[in-house]
Amino acid sequence: MSPTLLESPAETANASPGTPWEVVAVQPETVMEALHHVRSLEGLSEDEFQWLVDNGESRVVADSRLIFRSGDPAHEMSILLEGEIQVRRLNSGPTAVFVGRSHELTGKLPFSRMKTYGGEGHAVGRVWLLSYPESLFPEMLVRIPSMAQRCVSILLDRVREVTRIEQQAEKLSALGKLAANLSHELNNPASAARSAANSLWTELRNYGYTKYQLGSMCFTSEDKARYSAWTDSVKDLVNETGRPLRSDAMELSGREDALTRWMEEHGVEEPWKTAPTLAETRIELSHLDGLLEAVGPKAMPVALASFAAALKAERMTDAVIDSTRRIFELITAIKDYSYMDQAPIQEVDVPQALENTLAMLNSRLNAVRVTREYDPDTPCILAYGSELNQVWMALIENALDSMDLCERDDHELRLVTRASGPNLLVEVWDNGPGIDPDIASRIFEPFFTTKPVGVALGLGLDAANRIVTKHRGSITMQSKPGSTCFQVRVPIEQAGAY
Repeated sequence: MSPTLLESPAETANASPGTPWEVVAVQPETVMEALHHVRSLEGLSEDEFQWLVDNGESRVVADSRLIFRSGDPAHEMSILLEGEIQVRRLNSGPTAVFVGRSHELTGKLPFSRMKTYGGEGHAVGRVWLLSYPESLFPEMLVRIPSMAQRCVSILLDRVREVTRIEQQAEKLSALGKLAANLSHELNNPASAARSAANSLWTELRNYGYTKYQLGSMCFTSEDKARYSAWTDSVKDLVNETGRPLRSDAMELSGREDALTRWMEEHGVEEPWKTAPTLAETRIELSHLDGLLEAVGPKAMPVALASFAAALKAERMTDAVIDSTRRIFELITAIKDYSYMDQAPIQEVDVPQALENTLAMLNSRLNAVRVTREYDPDTPCILAYGSELNQVWMALIENALDSMDLCERDDHELRLVTRASGPNLLVEVWDNGPGIDPDIASRIFEPFFTTKPVGVALGLGLDAANRIVTKHRGSITMQSKPGSTCFQVRVPIEQAGAY
């Protein structure tokens, strides 16, 4: 085991003004032994190790102390001999971007273009490190020639690790957006179904009570026949499957007032409960006069209440059916979108895939006119369906975000699919403000984004480009103010591609 600073107490210690660490003087033998346990330094000669011992400044940082902030200048290399340093980026959530572990080289290394720290660095446990200012880098590379190759290897590993973590964060962000959209879409029909089911239970009890009252009036066979004939005639005036008519609010209010006055004049109790239901139908006052003639003034209030209760129950049942149908459609869409329970490579119907993606984003399309130009002869392709859906999601979300920045009211999203020679062509158009020509060449670069800090990581279009390239296709962009188009071309015949 390597020695720790606790096992070999510092001879002297003093706090550096304005810094979170203490500069300590440690026995050179202890530092030398600790450096021999740093894997990145394996194979150095004793003279090279001695140079590191002689030129490194020993520092100690207490547990949980903030060592540096995002944006602080980075101008030195450190060798961690004890403890860890955890770096977090505040603008990408609590995800740890980098962890400097004991017996590793960290900070700014030779050949690094790093100017400032990209996050906040905190000590995890008591940290003991050796620091080397960048002014010593030229001498270090002369005295320890192999340090160049060692540092380049560390830099490559660091880039791969940071990229992996950032890509994972982007995936989590995309999943969060998808979950939020789906939750919003499911909430409306689920709430409607729950409300209708709760009201239906009450209305069925009311309907049963009014039917009992109606039955207790001892109708004759002729009375029953007349009442049955009246209900059959007015049911034809109710909109299809009992759904309420689409009427102007003023017109509906006027009908409701007229029906209420009629029922008050004819002794109907609590007419304000029955009038709204009848006002949404084609039933007129003349039809109520017909009910009065059919059953008489004594039975009319109960007969009308029974009819209205039945009508309410039908509408609530329809609401439950419609809501659950919408929920089923959303579940089907998400299954189709993610290609659950299917092989990785499928025969993909791209227009349907675009529709599934739109279903996931339906809550954002309220103020957007969606124009579909799907060629009926659009061919299916063999592809990784779930991965291509990530492309459609990224492009459509990008278009919606762009239009959100535009002050115009007529937002339009246009989707085009057709065969183009040996390729399937998909175009995603929007009438947003367009992309600045100065940055147009950088939009597919990883981590490049024009969105505010914390909103996006700049990996959406990069991921889309990599997926399309994986399918031996290409993705291009054309843009001017008021018209931006992303074109995706994927070979129709993918024999041997996978």
